[in-house]
Amino acid sequence: MRRRRWRSCGTRGPGPGASGRSWGTEGWSLSPEGSARGLPEGARFAVLASGSGTNLQALLDAYREHCAVVAGDKEGAYAFERARRAGVPAEHVEPRSFGSRKAYDAALADRVAAYDVGLVVGAGYMRVLTPAFLERFPAVINVHPSLLPRFKGLHAIPRALESGEEETGVTVHYMVEEVDAGPGIRQEAVPILPGDTEETLHERLRPVEHRLLVEAVADHFLGGAK
Repeated sequence: MRRRRWRSCGTRGPGPGASGRSWGTEGWSLSPEGSARGLPEGARFAVLASGSGTNLQALLDAYREHCAVVAGDKEGAYAFERARRAGVPAEHVEPRSFGSRKAYDAALADRVAAYDVGLVVGAGYMRVLTPAFLERFPAVINVHPSLLPRFKGLHAIPRALESGEEETGVTVHYMVEEVDAGPGIRQEAVPILPGDTEETLHERLRPVEHRLLVEAVADHFLGGAK
């Protein structure tokens, strides 16, 4: 199974105004299997989630004491229940209360910034973040179910199946204003098997998402060091 780690990942993201467009084979290096590494004392991150929160659970299992808050847009999302069970504050911000994406993202950023975090992790968060949010934090990362730059945006799994390609995968990357275009942190290929459906392929991608997201958080805070 091919795995890649971005050589240049460090303790900060691309920063406001970064253009992204960093994809390609140059700069990627094969990375060995890894397990959760300890984060530095005082490292704090927030998680954004919209759904059941399986990626969030992987982060809580690895780094609960470093997860300062879970925030999101859907009041009934099970991710909030996972946060509460772990003793992590849960912040729901209702999009319908705001007249624009920018206004909503600014309010969400205010809520998250109150927890003094050095990283925000998109873990199944289904809204595109604008600069009103992205520019408020040192770094924001996201997990995407494809080998970026292939299949950016929505419906990446069915698009991969329809493409006839023999593999897809998972990518964790820093977020910039352009969707799924920021600098990469971790990437791993997953084969597409004969007879795969969207459900069966997603089931094989999910544990890879969990592992790579945990590894990428450590890469960010530890500067990519093993």
